[in-house]
This record gives sequence, C-alpha cells and structure tokens, in this order.
Amino acid sequence: MLSRHEFATLVLVNDSSDPAELDSADVEVLCARQLVTLERLGPNHSRPRVTTQGYAFLQAFGPVRASNCRARQASQ
Repeated sequence: MLSRHEFATLVLVNDSSDPAELDSADVEVLCARQLVTLERLGPNHSRPRVTTQGYAFLQAFGPVRASNCRARQASQ
C-alpha cells in the first residue's frame, strides 16, 4: 500500500512534474515497488518516469492521462 504522499508523487511523475519538486524518499519507494524508474539524462542527472506497472496502478483509480510514451504504448 502506498502512502498518500507516495501516491501524490506517482501522479506528479505521471504529469511530468519537475523532479526538483519531488520528495526523493517517495521516489525511492516508488522505484523499489517498480512503479517508477529513473531515466538517465546524463552522468549526474536523471528523471523519474512512470513504468507500465505504475500506469496500471494509476488506471485502477480511474481515467489517467498518459504522459509517458512507454506507458501509453504498453496500454494500447
């Protein structure tokens, strides 16, 4: 079960929120649960992205806009 902060972080990641606004502890929990992955953008920079599992989790709560191309492709 996710805390409400972790769930909110998952929604923000799906909406392509600025990673600086996200709580790193919540992102770590989401990574551990394989709902989010970190996409490497450079040697010292990464961005969280919702996985297919994370997108399916969000869809279980109702209609969700897919911001992540990989999640969108997997759901079709």
